[in-house]
This record gives sequence, C-alpha cells and structure tokens, in this order.
Amino acid sequence: MTAAVRSVHETRAAIRRLWSVEDLSAYLGVPVRTLYQWRTKRCGPPGRRVGRYVRYRPEDVEAWLDSETR
Repeated sequence: MTAAVRSVHETRAAIRRLWSVEDLSAYLGVPVRTLYQWRTKRCGPPGRRVGRYVRYRPEDVEAWLDSETR
C-alpha cells in the first residue's frame, strides 16, 4: 500500500471512528461503570457490539443527547 493510499484510509478512519466506552466516558464525563449499567438498563446512548467490544457512533450519541435534553 502506498503512502497516499494509507493516508486516505487513515483520514477516513479518523472521520468515521467509532467511540469506545472510554471515549464516551470522557466525552460525557460519566464513569465507565455507569455506561455499562445504562446498557444493562437500556437507557443510555445506543451502542453496538463489534466483536467483543462495545462501540458508539458519535452521531447516535449526539441524537441521544438531543432527545434527553428536550
């Protein structure tokens, strides 16, 4: 893979990057443990399983925040 192609892939990955539980925790200022409790209760932002990991789409988190603040 050339450097130019690698750069394009890295740029796309940065734009469409999914958030980890730790990323979401830092963004919301909420402990990781709370996020896992929300998932159990189905009351937090929608997350998706990617293999054995939970990942969040930033746009889903924003939509959830908008719906919670109304």
